[in-house]
Formats: sequence, structure tokens, C-alpha cells
Amino acid sequence: MTEHVTETAVDTEAFRERALASLLTARDRTTLLTSCVEEPDLTAQHSPLMSPLVWDLAHIGNQEELWLLRAVAGQDAIRPEIDSLYDAFEHPRAERPSLPLLSPKEARAYAAEVRGRALDVLESAAFRGTRLTEAGFAFGMIAQHEQQHDETMLITHQLRKGPRALTAPDPEPVPLFTGPAEVLVPGGPFTMGTSTEAWALDNERPAHRREVAPYWIDTTPVTNGAYQAFIEDGGYDEPRWWTAEGWNHIRRHAIKAPLYWRRDGGQWLRRRFGITEVVPADEPVLHVCWYEADAYARWAGRRLPTEAEWEKAARFDPATGGSTRYPWGDADPAPEHANLGQRHLRPAPAGSYPAGESPLGVRQLIGDVWEWTASDFLPYPGFTAFPYKEYSEVFFGPDHKVLRGGSFAVDPVACRGTFRNWDYPIRRQIFSGFRTARSATAAA
Repeated sequence: MTEHVTETAVDTEAFRERALASLLTARDRTTLLTSCVEEPDLTAQHSPLMSPLVWDLAHIGNQEELWLLRAVAGQDAIRPEIDSLYDAFEHPRAERPSLPLLSPKEARAYAAEVRGRALDVLESAAFRGTRLTEAGFAFGMIAQHEQQHDETMLITHQLRKGPRALTAPDPEPVPLFTGPAEVLVPGGPFTMGTSTEAWALDNERPAHRREVAPYWIDTTPVTNGAYQAFIEDGGYDEPRWWTAEGWNHIRRHAIKAPLYWRRDGGQWLRRRFGITEVVPADEPVLHVCWYEADAYARWAGRRLPTEAEWEKAARFDPATGGSTRYPWGDADPAPEHANLGQRHLRPAPAGSYPAGESPLGVRQLIGDVWEWTASDFLPYPGFTAFPYKEYSEVFFGPDHKVLRGGSFAVDPVACRGTFRNWDYPIRRQIFSGFRTARSATAAA
């Protein structure tokens, strides 16, 4: 009995330390993203696709209050009158600037007050007793939520006109990748999803066996250089590469290249966080929608991988037959594994991070760019919504396509081999790229 109690106490302190570090890291990033511009840029709506930055700031505080102070600690509401203002389902993004939102000063004060109380709750939390508190799930959920909105705010910064407000060092240069273009993933079953990852969200659960046929998958994400070849070959002018919906979409919106690209004489330029630069050929292509990724794959004589194929390439270890947390194993991400956490403001060159490759030799499956898959966002067998159906359940269906792997804008707390993202196939403002696949029986 004494040994069990001691072990539990050690686990509790480990959960507490992890939760504290995750919450503080997220708040530091939120502070950076909301303090690097003046008040007019915080209250402006830079695109109808995005909320004003000040809305995200107060929404972060409101969600933290709802779950950590009210649901976990049973405290009374601090400002119940603002709940509806910051309910993401009650007000579409395009309408949020017209709401009586908290000012930047009020939003900062509110978020700070909530955080102070939340840290008090964390200090005495038991991490057991309910599913919400077990292993610090609620704290992990809130840290992930804040980091997801930090990525959303970084997208808003990219959309914002004007001089650059954020800086970060570039990824380390690497030699041009000369490894194999694709990797064979053996057919057979593997374990998809998780039932053991303490902070995994409901759509990642439960773990289940999935059978896939053998297939080939790109060793690295598709690069800007490769995508330029698609453009130069008339890819945007040839309907046979596009689904009917995709063709109608690009014609209606006159899309001819990835978002933020423009032609200047004989070269392509892009706008990136307030600067204009030559599109680097060796970086993974960024800011393409699902329709563009699918069309490129068809042009290349390939296809997008299914979600199951992506996850098997990322997690399956042929030596053991098991599934790891990340491509490199079960250890938490480190800088040598992947480009995560807004450490850089761009993807690393294709072929970077050899320490992060999967046992099969696939690289950059985590970080750099979100990767579109062929799959609709659907529940796993045995799915149960938790702690609220609006996180995942209301999005299930053919309207949303799954993205995997995370981008340079994703924090490690909100990214793992089982993590699932989803969006409409028209979305391009997100940090999205892709890699392609082909069935092993298909012609080379």
C-alpha cells in the first residue's frame, strides 16, 4: 500500500509540472502574439475568415474559466455576461467585430485574473476522481486549446497587411535532400488512434486495429519547386486534374498559385509575415487547399494518402509491430526531431530532421506543414464525445477533410502521431501542405 501511494504521489507531481509548464508556455506565446502590434491591429478584423486578435485573447481566458475554474474547481463565474460573446458556435467569425467585445486592456486583465485563479486550482489539484481531472486532462485540454488559438492568431498575423511584427531565426540550412523519393509501407494491420495518451482529445480515441494494403508514400512533403512544375505545366488550366468541385472553386476565385504567391518576371515571390521574398524551391509547399493538393497528386500520377496510411507511415514500427507516439519513438518532441512551436516562421527544407524520421524512413511527418489527407473527418469505432460534443462531433462528415502532422506553428502539446486536424477543402490561409502516395500495385 505504501509503495502504491508513493508512486501515485510521484505521478501527481509529474502531471502538475507538465500542466504548469504547458500553461505557461502557451501564455508566453499568447502574450507575444498580442503585444507585438498596436491596439488598432488587435481590434481590427484582418480577414472575414479570422477573428480580431482581441477576440481570441478573451476567448482563451473564457474557455480557461469555463473548464478550470467552473467545471474543475466549482467556482462562480467571474464575468458570466461575456460567455455568449466568446462562444465560438454562437457568433461566426465575420460577425465578431460588431460585438461589444472587451477592449485589449480589459481582455488582458480578464485573462490574467483567470490564469491566476487557475494556477491556484492547479496547485491543489488531485488529478484523480473524475475523467476531467484524471492525469490533469482538463489542464492539458486548456493548454492545447490556447496553443490552437495561438496558431490561429499566427495565421491572422500572416493575413495582416503592413510591416512585419514577428521575427524568428530561420531553420538550419541542410544539404539538398538526395534520399529516396518514396518509401514502401508494408500492408497489414496496425494500431490507429490511442487509448493511453493522457491528454489525447476525443477524436483520437479509442485505439483500434486498422488494415491497410501496401503503398508507397513520399519521403518528404511536396516542395515548392515540385509544385512550381505543376503550375508551369498548366496544372491550374487543365480540368482533368481537378474534381468538379475543385475546378469550379479555382475558376470562380481565379486561383492560379498557392496563397500569397505572385509572379514577378521569371520568378515566383511570396509574402511571409510582412516581408516579400523569392519562393524557396526546397521548402515544403504551403498555403494550398485540399483541391490543389489533390490536383497536384493526380497530375503527378499519384494520390493523397488516406488518414490511415498517413498514420501508419508515422507510427508503425515494423521491428515490433507496434505503434509509437511519434515517428521517432515515444519521447516527447525535441528541437532535433521536428520544426514546432513557432521556433521558426517557415517550414524547414525538405529532408530536414533525420532524427525525427519514422522507422520506415519517412521524414517531416511532424511539424513544418499540416498535411492534407484523402479522408473525410469521421469518428473512430467506439468514439465517445468528451467533454463536449462541439469539439469534434459536430464536424464529422464529408464537409471536412483531415490534416495530419502539425506545422511549424503548432506547439508540441497540441501535436502527436495520433492528433487529428480538419478543415474545409477550400481553406488556404492555414499552414497546409501535403505529400503524395500510390498503391504498391500501381505502376511506377
